[in-house]
Amino acid sequence: MARHYELPGNYVPVSQQSVETRSAFITRTYNHLMASIVGFTLFEVWLFTSGLAEPIAQALSSGSWLLVLGGFILVSWLATRTAHTSSSIGAQYAALVAIVLAYGILFVPMLFIANQMANGVIESAAFVTLLGFAGLTTVAFTTRKDFSFMAGMLRWGGMLALVGIVSAVLFGFQLGTWFSVAMVGFAGAAILYDTSNVLHHFPEDRYVAAALQLFASVALMFWYILRIFMGRN
Repeated sequence: MARHYELPGNYVPVSQQSVETRSAFITRTYNHLMASIVGFTLFEVWLFTSGLAEPIAQALSSGSWLLVLGGFILVSWLATRTAHTSSSIGAQYAALVAIVLAYGILFVPMLFIANQMANGVIESAAFVTLLGFAGLTTVAFTTRKDFSFMAGMLRWGGMLALVGIVSAVLFGFQLGTWFSVAMVGFAGAAILYDTSNVLHHFPEDRYVAAALQLFASVALMFWYILRIFMGRN
């Protein structure tokens, strides 16, 4: 799940600094985001080519999904908090690596199933995700609108989604295609909100945190777009 940790108030946003500073910050943020996506991809390729993906998928599928989800949420929260609050660049990078690896492990069961279903499903979902991300980023950059008003909506939406997921696990019902469609919309709103935050509210030394927050929302969108593609096969 995407989470939105509030930054401390005692800083100067990069939006109030020089054009050169803003440009350098945005370049660093998106370079780190692309590096995170590449790192996630290479990690998944290594898991599958090394033969580790199958036992991981079996272990996660046979165990309690609530424990996996709970552990993942805890890792996500700790990594995000560290990236946003730590003045140490090393700690920020450690948080980013932790979240990429956590997502990498979490994605294994679904990627394992998708890989067996049909050729091209994963690639198609990834392409649609990147296309959606590019479109939403363009909207945020061209309008320059501050979407911080969406924070409350995203918080409540995330809580409702979590309640739905936990209920489905506890009571054994399926969250259908419409839930996945709604979550794609939620992830799109999160990307819009995160991109706006990057442009308007982040300090210049938090480009790693900005990349982390964007990566989490992109991964969330990919997860549910992949679920929709898998449901068609």
